[in-house]
Formats: sequence, C-alpha cells, structure tokens
Amino acid sequence: MTRPYQQLVLICVHGKSCPQQGSLDLCAAFRQKVVQLGIQDQIRVVKSGCLAQCGHGPMVAIEPSGEWYCTVTSEDVEPLLEGPILADKPLARLRYQGKKDGKNVLPRDQWPIAATSDPS
Repeated sequence: MTRPYQQLVLICVHGKSCPQQGSLDLCAAFRQKVVQLGIQDQIRVVKSGCLAQCGHGPMVAIEPSGEWYCTVTSEDVEPLLEGPILADKPLARLRYQGKKDGKNVLPRDQWPIAATSDPS
C-alpha cells in the first residue's frame, strides 16, 4: 500500500474568504455524500488551511490529480464526485486557473460568491 486513500479532497476552511463563502457547509456536504456512497475508505475529505486564492472560493483541491476548483457550492458536490474525483474527468465550469503562480487574492468587492457572514 502506497497510501491509505485513493484521493484527498482538500477544502479551504481557514482562509480569509472561504469560510465566509460557505466552505464549512461545503465540507460537511462532501463528507456526508462520501459516507452515503460508502466510499469513505477511498476518498478522504480534509479541512485545509488557506490555499492563498482568497475571494475565489470556496476552494477545493483534489490530490493526487492536482486539480483545483473554485466557487464550489454544496450543489457542486455530486458533479465533482461523479466527474473529477471518481471518473478522472475534469469539471470545466469550476476548474480554477489562477492569473499567476502563487497567491491570487481578490478584493472583497470582486468575490464571485458573496460573503454569507462578516469576518470575525
């Protein structure tokens, strides 16, 4: 065995914007669906720290494929599971392409998904 899970789904829940854009609810929805499908021994959903793409969130990174997805909502859980995670077919409408390598931070007034809560 080289690794205990086939894939990791990393969801930013500690950054400046993703938690305000619903990432905790997204993480819960992912975990619930993975358990419902009985694939919790193959897919591990992980609360991640900041992925430094603030404002583009909620951000989801899938390993080992290296695909990143942005503006992901709970409604996107099934399409992400059915496409990139279980069938290795990227989901173009959510695929993230940063403008440059490294940090790509948007000002709050440019967030595609508005904050659902004020910063703490």
